[in-house]
Amino acid sequence: MKTPGQIDAMRAAGLVVALALAAVTEAARPGASTADLDEVAETTIREAGAVPSFLGYQGFPASICSSVNEQVVHGIPSPGQVLGDGDLVSIDCGAILDGWHGDAAVTLLLGTPRPGDEALSAACRSAMEAGIARLVPGGRLGDVGHAVEEEARRCAAADGREYGIVADYGGHGIGTSMHMEPFVPNLGRPGTGMRLRAGMVLAIEPMLTAGTDETEELEDGWTVVTADGSRAVHWEHSVAVTDDGPRVLTAPAG
Repeated sequence: MKTPGQIDAMRAAGLVVALALAAVTEAARPGASTADLDEVAETTIREAGAVPSFLGYQGFPASICSSVNEQVVHGIPSPGQVLGDGDLVSIDCGAILDGWHGDAAVTLLLGTPRPGDEALSAACRSAMEAGIARLVPGGRLGDVGHAVEEEARRCAAADGREYGIVADYGGHGIGTSMHMEPFVPNLGRPGTGMRLRAGMVLAIEPMLTAGTDETEELEDGWTVVTADGSRAVHWEHSVAVTDDGPRVLTAPAG
């Protein structure tokens, strides 16, 4: 539980994350490497007086996770991973400011999108927003997962496709640590789970695929890929539950 003042402090950290993601979005183009994007993010975070929360976290070697095409989450930036036209890249970024964490992710479509990529990313973002909308006092954690799941399935039906909803990874509590209880699944039954109260801060982060919901972890111990090689997307915001409704702490200023 956070006080209003602590939530304001988390908003400041969230704004740093928003700045870093905006800078990475500007720098992401065919010919750039994922290591280039990592450098942009780290520079932006440090110039804002914050510290990258991913760098060194359980040994992670970078300031962002950059997950390309069939990579779902936790991709490690590399100078040898040069982005090309039509690539789909999810950027997950975290920052610590005055002891408080912000955490958010976006999916970027580079150059000419491949068929289905725009719809897949839009469905994931819409599913995230549906989950955020259920972060109200008196609600249940199951309401959030159910909203994410239902919106993802609604979008899939509207798009005439089947999307995989990754169940092994999801959102989480956040505050003075990046990952805190509770785990926030992207599937759920309404009316079940922990009751939501004003002062809670949760990261909502669905991951959708154009195929299976099954994933595998690569030998680097971090990178998660789809089991069938289908393309994947990832969207995330850190959000406070308040008496006035959800407050998205990692949204851009304004």
